[in-house]
Amino acid sequence: MSGAEPFFLPGGRTGVLLIHGFTGLPAELLLMGKYLQAQGCTVLGVRLAGHGTTAEDMSHMTGEDWLDSVRDGYALLRGCCDHVVAGGHSMGGLLALLLAAEQEVMGVISMSAPIYIAEERGIAKLPPRRLCAGVFVPKARRRLRNVPPAVNQTYRSMPLTGVHELLGLMERTKQALPSIRVPALILHSLNDRTADAESAIYIREHLGSSEKEIVWLKTSGHLIPVGEERNQVFAAAAAFLSRLTGSGQDFIERTQRK
Repeated sequence: MSGAEPFFLPGGRTGVLLIHGFTGLPAELLLMGKYLQAQGCTVLGVRLAGHGTTAEDMSHMTGEDWLDSVRDGYALLRGCCDHVVAGGHSMGGLLALLLAAEQEVMGVISMSAPIYIAEERGIAKLPPRRLCAGVFVPKARRRLRNVPPAVNQTYRSMPLTGVHELLGLMERTKQALPSIRVPALILHSLNDRTADAESAIYIREHLGSSEKEIVWLKTSGHLIPVGEERNQVFAAAAAFLSRLTGSGQDFIERTQRK
């Protein structure tokens, strides 16, 4: 799809890996990436396997395929940066947390990551996995303003097998949270109608990190990197990165030893 490409924004020696969400595109994080590049970071926005192509393509992908896309992005950034911070939106937030559990990252930023799906999304009506092969459900068209054009060009349907893969990543993340020891920033909207706001509280309470905080947004929906409070999201992420990199090498080494 046009505009669905990953993006690389060169900057300093601190790398930020940005990971989009389920059925999403790297473009959803491009504005955030440019903001962080202006703060001196090198930023890579990855494209998850089966995204930005066709919904049929996505239906053949697994949670492990998506995590492999993130691992590849991490390896690329680690090759040109001294340190990497993983950040992701929605399912991308889950993937960022899973990456932090298995790789050496300096910190992690979780945005609208779902531990609980909001009831109004109808997740209780999801058929068993065995009945979902080849089944797609429609998605509403986006009409967001003042965003990169590709943000409004996402899939018009989603595979139900993919929803089961997402649920698997949610459970996997719950198991991994206690092993994550690096500083964490959790951003979530109280008005999120996709990932229930209780998800942010669960993440904070179960993370093994000693340094963790939630920044609550009040009027945004689920798509906080392109929502009306996006500047608050960007500023919170930049402040978090500044604290990590501004505390000296001793702090970095200490967090990596935990």
